[in-house]
Amino acid sequence: MTSTTALNETPGSVKGEGARTAEQIELTERHAAHNYHPLPVVLTHGKGAWVTDVEGNRYLDCLAGYSALNFGHGLPRLVARATDQLRQLTLTSRAFFNDQLGPFAEALCELTGKEAVLPMNSGAEAVETAIKVSRKWGYQVKGVTPGTANIITMHGNFHGRTTTIVSFSDDDVATADFGPFTPGFVGVPYGDIDAVAAAINDSTVAVLFEPIQGEGGVVLPPEGFLRQLRQLCTERNVLMVADEIQSGLARTGRTFACDHEDVVPDIYILGKALGGGLYPVSAIAADRVVMDVVRPGTHGSTFGGNPLAAAIGHEVVQILKTGEFQERARVLGDRLEAGLQQLIGQGLLAVRVRGLWAGVDVDPALMTGREVCEGLMRHGVLAKDTHGSTVRFAPPLVATEADIELLVATLRTVLEEARR
Repeated sequence: MTSTTALNETPGSVKGEGARTAEQIELTERHAAHNYHPLPVVLTHGKGAWVTDVEGNRYLDCLAGYSALNFGHGLPRLVARATDQLRQLTLTSRAFFNDQLGPFAEALCELTGKEAVLPMNSGAEAVETAIKVSRKWGYQVKGVTPGTANIITMHGNFHGRTTTIVSFSDDDVATADFGPFTPGFVGVPYGDIDAVAAAINDSTVAVLFEPIQGEGGVVLPPEGFLRQLRQLCTERNVLMVADEIQSGLARTGRTFACDHEDVVPDIYILGKALGGGLYPVSAIAADRVVMDVVRPGTHGSTFGGNPLAAAIGHEVVQILKTGEFQERARVLGDRLEAGLQQLIGQGLLAVRVRGLWAGVDVDPALMTGREVCEGLMRHGVLAKDTHGSTVRFAPPLVATEADIELLVATLRTVLEEARR
């Protein structure tokens, strides 16, 4: 791994905003929709756990594309596989078979322990797919009265930003002025098994949940909740649908976050890291009794399952089969948690860690989460805030122990500067 210091004269610090940065920000703000509020850094290159901006400053990437970059920027094995496929065939549409989808689907079935997969592109598309499949299963297999199917969701969830998905969001920013919304969803408190049980009725077809709520600030469910939910869904003939888009594929120290309680859902929803940070790849995985409700013409995507996506996704699965990245997440996560715990009372109120994924609550009397991220950026570390006073850390799993130490030390510096 390359040096963990910035390229400028002072290790751990970056130069101020330069002309090239200002020019690129102005150009983007003038011509692109303002649906994000990025930190004022313009990135141009990435390798491993590090990125470089247009001024030549280097930063430790502690967001990793919201876990889409679990394997880091430009992992040579993935780039080589993608490059090889780019030269062969990239798109056929599903009007024809291609020689990459079958091997990818087989490998993903083996990884998930499921009998079939349905490939899409973005995570939100995969969630929409799971919703449609769950409803159709409810009508055709469970026998729910037509037009009455409901799905139980959790408060504080984040599953995407399509109209249907924000219909069951309780984030005012995500929902304001986007109605009318899609019916058929019942929200309950996250991690409350009694509330889930009380909400289930004869028309309930699924419980949709995140094993760990990432956008919520890496919120962990109560110990045993996933096991209780699995038992409840089985007893009540309801599909257990796990959104593992952020939490899955080695991020938490296991292949899937559900593995921490040895639980297997009826449907896995996968995305982000499935594309290796190179290409949008998503999928749902389920057994045939669920997946076979999908028939020709009922669901699809022009790009879903294309040869390039399938080749990259297949390589990602092969990488995960070694267990190397799951172990890295576990070991580095232990180091990260130990360091962050020392900052409680020094500007942090709480720390939540699972694998190499952490959410920290900053004392709002000291500074906001955005201000923490701006301070980290000035010292060469990139992270993202959420919900005002919470900051998430998700470095690529190729990060080194020295990188993790640098992250903790830099956060300590930013908090000390604020206290002064």
